[in-house]
Parts: sequence; C-alpha cells; structure tokens
Amino acid sequence: MKALAFFNNKGGVGKTTLLCNVAAYFAQEMGKKVCVIDCDPQCNASQYFFKDENFEDILEGTDNIEALFQQLMEGEGHAEDIPIIKSEEFGVDVVCGSPGLSMAEDFLAKEWAALNTPRGLSSTLVFNKALEKLSHYDYVFFDVSPSLGAINRAVLLSCDYFVSPMSIDIFSLKAFDNISKWMASWRSQWDYAVNSPQLNQASSTVLKARNIKGASFIGYVSQQYIAKRDASGERRPVRSFDEIIQKIDSQIEKHFTEGLKPPEPYEIGKIPNLHSLAPMSQSRRKPIFNLTGKDGVVGAHFAKVKEAKEIFAEISIEINNRII
Repeated sequence: MKALAFFNNKGGVGKTTLLCNVAAYFAQEMGKKVCVIDCDPQCNASQYFFKDENFEDILEGTDNIEALFQQLMEGEGHAEDIPIIKSEEFGVDVVCGSPGLSMAEDFLAKEWAALNTPRGLSSTLVFNKALEKLSHYDYVFFDVSPSLGAINRAVLLSCDYFVSPMSIDIFSLKAFDNISKWMASWRSQWDYAVNSPQLNQASSTVLKARNIKGASFIGYVSQQYIAKRDASGERRPVRSFDEIIQKIDSQIEKHFTEGLKPPEPYEIGKIPNLHSLAPMSQSRRKPIFNLTGKDGVVGAHFAKVKEAKEIFAEISIEINNRII
C-alpha cells in the first residue's frame, strides 16, 4: 500500500477535483483498490463523493474522521476501527471529513510540542496508525487543507508521497518557498525528537518512528489555464499562462534541496480549464470523465468529456509510475 497526499499551501488550485477524479480513474480504469481520507475540515472531497442527503447524515453522525481522534484526545489510545463508506459513483472507499476535525489542530500542535514523550509521539503518528489498518488497499489518498498546520504535518509525516496541484498564477509560485521551508523545519524537529534520550530507544514505537522521514515530493500538476490546439493538434497554454508555467521549475530548483526535490520532469501533467464540466461533475457527484447526456452534457461537451478522460489517464498513469 502506498499513501499519497494532494497538497498545496495555496487554496483554490483545484486540489479536490484533481484528487477525486484521479482516485476514480485509479479505481475504475486501472483496477486499483483505493481509499480516500478527507483531512480537510471543509469536507469538500466528502461532499463531492456523496449526494447532499447522505453527506448531511455523515456530518451529523460518527462515521467520519473524528473517530480517529475521539479516543486519542481522551487519552485512551488510537481508534480500533476506521469508519469507511463506499462512494459508488467514484468506485472508492472514503473516510469522510468533518468540520469538527479543526479541533484536532490544537490537539496535534500541543502533542507536537511534547514530541519527545511517548504520548506526544504516539498522537503525532495518528495517521500512520490508521494506515496500518488500511494496508489491504493499493493506494490511500489524502485530501488536505491548504494550511501549514499540525494536521497537514501529521499527514505528510505518515504519507509516502505528495503531489502539488497548481493553478497558473504568480501566487502559486510562492507556495513552493513556503512548503520547502516548513517541511525542512519539521523534519529536522522530528529527527531530533525521535532520537531524544528521553524516549525509550528500544520501544517498538520509537524504533518505527526513527525510520519515518515523511512524504517525498513527486511533482506538480498544472491546472486551470486556458489552452489552445497548435498546428499539430497538441494542447498548449496560451502565452500569458505559459509565461508563468515557465517559472515553476526554476522555483522548485531554487527552494527544494536534494532531499525534497521531486524527480524530473517536475511536472506530472497539465489540466486546462474544463469550464462547465467541473461544476457539472460536482453537482452530479460523478467523475468528470463519466458524465453523459443524462447529466446535462450536450454538443461539443461530449468531446470535452472524452478529452478529460485522456487527460486524467495521462496524469494517473504518471502518478502511478512515480510511486510504484
């Protein structure tokens, strides 16, 4: 099993739309067993996966991600069971989000401050413990908020890899500087803490923790730009977007050291603006590439749906190649 987070410090980059459609492609077209964990208190992935009436029941119930923290925050250890609900339209299992997850932010921040104690170390490994119970999946995808906070730190600490969705604007370029500094800082703190003489170096938890280094950056996906076909029929960004795209790799070269730098080429793939297909997909709670006439697709949009499937295929296959 491989764990992959979809993460960017900048919001509004199309992160959740990318994750949900890639997860669906992995499950439906590549035959992979996929679980998605919604770690964003806004619960956008959960809302995308389930219709409104089901989504409201999930939020009001206990079968969501809060179950991972309830016993932990009460000092009773890690949860025994992971609450999983099947998204039939996407073909994936989901650990649904909850707005109440925001309360775990302060809890994990306090536990990080006590990282060199058994309890602080155990609490910080909350998602690592959850992944142990999900080892029968091929892939576990994490949807996270755009913050540099304690929840995302715990997620990225436990994941094998992360990918950064990027909207093509100058503000997204700054995100790589923020992410690289943040990750370098907490990785250093982690290495120092797990080697602290205050911990029992012979305990199984400590021995395991010392081998945990955090997620490797596997690249970025360019999104939400305007594209046109060139003479050869290839999709290319229009000039104003291309000027920003050309700066992305240099930002990665500048800010990421060898330990965090992704494999070349840094770009995994491109997703141009899909216009009305994205909100149509969200409203119908279906992957973009599965939309049909019954969902409101008309005229030239049928070709766009077909094109979207080709795009998500290229990106999914490349992600798979980078993490197997």
